[in-house]
Amino acid sequence: MNDLTDAERLRASVLGDELDTEECQVLATKMKTRQLADGERLIAVDSHDHTLFVLVEGRIAVTGNGKGAEENVLYMMKQGECAGTRAFVDRTPRKATLRAIGGDATVYTLEPDDFESLLDTHPRIVYRVMRSLFRITHTNLMRMNLESQQLVNYISKTQGRY
Repeated sequence: MNDLTDAERLRASVLGDELDTEECQVLATKMKTRQLADGERLIAVDSHDHTLFVLVEGRIAVTGNGKGAEENVLYMMKQGECAGTRAFVDRTPRKATLRAIGGDATVYTLEPDDFESLLDTHPRIVYRVMRSLFRITHTNLMRMNLESQQLVNYISKTQGRY
């Protein structure tokens, strides 16, 4: 584990894009740290847990259900990226499984109720984090649209032959 403080790690993440160091320190007081061993599952698809995750060290595989016990890797998270934005905001079940891959991982976690407790005392932090969550979701949607278009182009050009 490196020597960066929680606030510095948050500041370096997509969640901390608009936050200064002091605001990151406030937000860090509401977060917990979770250590994962290689292969350990962070959260399972269809879980009703609404935690937001910030990957600060290691790598996390975002997987969907495959046939049988097999998991299909949909995306590999990098340090500083967030997962669980939809479940965090909408409080709906998870649509993917998250698992540490390629070594140990460190994740910061934020519960919706802990985050909302900042509304009265630090509304600007809440506003800026919500803007970040919107940007994260929008970026994911744009990436998925691009991948979908590339798949359509591939199928169209090969007339469905693989």
